[in-house]
Amino acid sequence: MSMGMTQTNILVHGPFEAVQGEGLLLVDPDSATLTDRTLRGVHEGPAALLRARAGTIYRDGGGEPVLQVLGSYFWPGATGLYRTALSCRALRPCLFPDGETRLVPTLSGISLAWITLSDKGAAGKRQDTSGPLIAEMLHEAGQASLTRGQIIPDDPQLLRALLTDLALTQGFDCIVTTGGTGLGPRDFTPEATSAVLDKRLPGFETAMLAASLAKTPHGAISRAVAGTLGASIIVNLPGSPKAVRENFAAVLPALRHALDKLQGDPADCAAVATGATR
Repeated sequence: MSMGMTQTNILVHGPFEAVQGEGLLLVDPDSATLTDRTLRGVHEGPAALLRARAGTIYRDGGGEPVLQVLGSYFWPGATGLYRTALSCRALRPCLFPDGETRLVPTLSGISLAWITLSDKGAAGKRQDTSGPLIAEMLHEAGQASLTRGQIIPDDPQLLRALLTDLALTQGFDCIVTTGGTGLGPRDFTPEATSAVLDKRLPGFETAMLAASLAKTPHGAISRAVAGTLGASIIVNLPGSPKAVRENFAAVLPALRHALDKLQGDPADCAAVATGATR
């Protein structure tokens, strides 16, 4: 179970029918009507806001997966106060009967948001292959529960805001940037990232630097940083696909264990078996 965001049962209000793969908004009863595909529900217990980490899967009483959380958003409520809406995907055809249906949250794997920093890429003048490669590597490692990506210009203010939203509002486990780590006049990624971090991860940074230097002496100019924000880990990677593969491969084996510790796993580190899964 992850810390930093409420993860409790949800009582869904029916009747409501959804088809597999359909995108839905799950809102609390106080929220204003959004669309005819709005599903209403409340946390079971004292939770004030309807919140869940990205990648959370809600299951029915028989343990079958029903909904996966893709992200969280704030919407105006009927009383004028903003409430939370969960963007969800129906994982199978489902019919919520009249009344309340209890759904139980489960977490499995790592939810990943990647960000490519590129002025040309954001303007549509360059195809991005580095960002999708990050998601591909996590899938190849069998650890991905949800992946999402976006391309933004080399804008430090925009990056700071996006990192904060993805970590503290959306609740992605891992946020990986690519690009902007060198010495160019528009390379601001390490500074923007450092401004929002709670803690640095110097071991991650050292592992990536060693991986780069093993391939080229030019790796010495990388200024990539890594650290935590809330219950999320943020990692900077260089911009080229080759460097992305080399650097991410250096920290990927430690990522699951690092997240477990960050998100509240009380087990003794020495007792954790290599390759243990969530």
